[in-house]
Amino acid sequence: MQHQLQIIPVPAFNDNYIWLIHNGTKAVAVDPGDAAPLLGRLNALNLELEAILITHHHQDHIGGVDALLHQFPNTKVFAPRLEQYDFRHTPVAEPDRFKCTDWLAEIKVLDVPGHTLGHIAFYIEHAGKKWLFCGDTLFGAGCGRLFEGTPSQMLASLQKLAALPPETQVFCTHEYTLHNINFALSIEPDNKALTTRQLDTVAMRKAQLPSLPSTIALELATNPFLRCESKQIQLSTHLPNQPLLQVFTKLRELRNSY
Repeated sequence: MQHQLQIIPVPAFNDNYIWLIHNGTKAVAVDPGDAAPLLGRLNALNLELEAILITHHHQDHIGGVDALLHQFPNTKVFAPRLEQYDFRHTPVAEPDRFKCTDWLAEIKVLDVPGHTLGHIAFYIEHAGKKWLFCGDTLFGAGCGRLFEGTPSQMLASLQKLAALPPETQVFCTHEYTLHNINFALSIEPDNKALTTRQLDTVAMRKAQLPSLPSTIALELATNPFLRCESKQIQLSTHLPNQPLLQVFTKLRELRNSY
């Protein structure tokens, strides 16, 4: 039997979210960069941490793992096969599928290099819902910086995520949405969906609500890094009718300094 699950954001640092999936008694955490806020939430909800999912090796995504394993020694950790980790873990990569608990559906691993070379994402279909935990690859109206990978790798990774079902909920790990939307509007000012998203996001942030999760459909309509074929974006980057990779590379350069 599949249980009704909740996914809640646990804020960490200035703009990180640790995503916590739970069924009321047991929990799975995604990218716990800081143990303290997560332990606080686990204790408040009386949850036992059963598993940890890691998308990539940056400290703001793994910094809390050791303390969490000390507190919950039976917790299983799943991390990218192409990266190195000091804590005990099960290495995973595409096309792996695995179960991390008996109450959560099978998890599908996607290789999404670009931000880091070994970056992975986790895709879950559970009780009619579709969830993507994509770390720092896809953001609300944006994408991650290229610290290790190439523009070609990142574009391919984003296209892989863009091909997921449109109703898939997108759980990114940073609250960058509004700044990304403002950049996107500077590149594609006539995009009505983007203007609407800006108003919606401003309202959410004023109410101190997270702008996430997004959906693949919303990203396809508003995220410039998934819209390199847009005529207005091509004109804004002075690359009309040029290959998508060229447009993407220029967009990422412009966003770096925005």
